[in-house]
Amino acid sequence: MEAHNHSHDHSHNHNAIKKINTAFIVGIVLNFLFLTIEFIVGWINNSAALISDAGHNLSDVVSLLLALFAFKIAKVKPNERYTYGYKKTTILVSLLNAFILLIVIVGIFWESIEKMRHPQPVMGTTIAWVAAIGILINGVTAFLFFRDKDKDLNIKGAYLHLLADALVSLGVVIAGVLINYTSWYILDGIIGIVIALVILFSTWSLLKDSIRLVLDGVPANVDIQKVREMITQDADVVEVHHVHVWAMSTTENAITAHLVIKPESCVGELKHRIKHELEHFNIQHATLEIENEGEACADH
Repeated sequence: MEAHNHSHDHSHNHNAIKKINTAFIVGIVLNFLFLTIEFIVGWINNSAALISDAGHNLSDVVSLLLALFAFKIAKVKPNERYTYGYKKTTILVSLLNAFILLIVIVGIFWESIEKMRHPQPVMGTTIAWVAAIGILINGVTAFLFFRDKDKDLNIKGAYLHLLADALVSLGVVIAGVLINYTSWYILDGIIGIVIALVILFSTWSLLKDSIRLVLDGVPANVDIQKVREMITQDADVVEVHHVHVWAMSTTENAITAHLVIKPESCVGELKHRIKHELEHFNIQHATLEIENEGEACADH
């Protein structure tokens, strides 16, 4: 029965990984094709809005490639020099993606302010149609990452990139339609600033989570106080101290802790129980040091 469950879990994980890989590849291909078309149309029509949006799409393609690279390299087995493997690269890439988004935001702010200061005549209808295609493409690819966005920071980063791009395209559509009917070219810049603020709001949590994990802080999906309570509630545990929780990757967490136990406790069974419970707290790797009641801990 246990072997059957293990086989089922392995098959489920394999299918999940395959689905995420497909989502990354589809997102990269669709966005690259669209940014190429958008740049050509923008160049022909002398549209700064379309050329800038194509540049934003290029940053998305780069971010998706980085996230896919991190996702792949995290599967490489540990070796003598890197005993944890390369799982930490997923955290570094999530931080890099957050910074890329911030750079994009600064670029949108700068460009939007320039458009407000120096409005330029643009073909509203052409801009609106091309940007509408961008909403469809980015919306579809963002949906591919929606279900898994809370399980991995890189998937969340990819989702935010694509959603932000869809919002940018929506802003360009609105600007294009309004400009076509009113000739208020300053609207292009105003909508750009609003979009940049929306992207900034969504990026802030990604940046904070990434920095926390880089500094080996407790991951956002782990409540360390509840972890302590769970351990001390075990009948064989007298006290727990030196509890350290950190992220090995954007999906795997680890813990080290000193457990003071009763003399009659069975250490093997106790460790098995605690480690099993820790999995329900999003902690997959546990190192537990056992101390007998009354024994002095040199580091305590």
